[in-house]
Amino acid sequence: MKYDPAKHHRQSIRLKGYDYTSSGAYFITLCTHQRQCLFGEIVAGEMQLNLYGAIVAEEWQRTPEIRPNFAIDDWIVMPNHFHGIVIIDHSDRFDQNDRSLPAERTHSSAPLPNSLHRRPQSLSSFVAGFKSITTKRINTIRNAAGTPVWQRNYYERIIRDRDSAAKIRQYIQKNPSVWAQDQLHPNNP
Repeated sequence: MKYDPAKHHRQSIRLKGYDYTSSGAYFITLCTHQRQCLFGEIVAGEMQLNLYGAIVAEEWQRTPEIRPNFAIDDWIVMPNHFHGIVIIDHSDRFDQNDRSLPAERTHSSAPLPNSLHRRPQSLSSFVAGFKSITTKRINTIRNAAGTPVWQRNYYERIIRDRDSAAKIRQYIQKNPSVWAQDQLHPNNP
């Protein structure tokens, strides 16, 4: 199919004008390519990771050692998607072991210049790096170089306060127990 800009335009789902390099907490969801159940299965309300799911979990847990301005909070690998809270903190007093969210920090809402490149230390650069390394490792094991693991893009929500963070943490922790009703479950339209 030939590219038609009227049909094939992609609009950003990011908050217009928000600086995603800002210190703050973000809830992200990444889905597998074509929502394939690649990472394991839910058994008795618990996620059982397979080898590919274990790779995703391992790379997520490596985040603080690879990226000093990033920390992780609650997260879950599901059969065909991943939920996690990532914290970006550019302050000099950043403590990787501090689970409090930077809810009181100010967020810049200055417009960003249009660019084809991801900004260093941004949420999108973080997600791209995470997807890249997990895809490379999974495809090496399955001998399938160039095969997509993740769908394009990702979903994010800016976590603005502690109440919101608590609800998101609860959602993440509860996700395996409600898998059958999940909108991302392959049997649900």
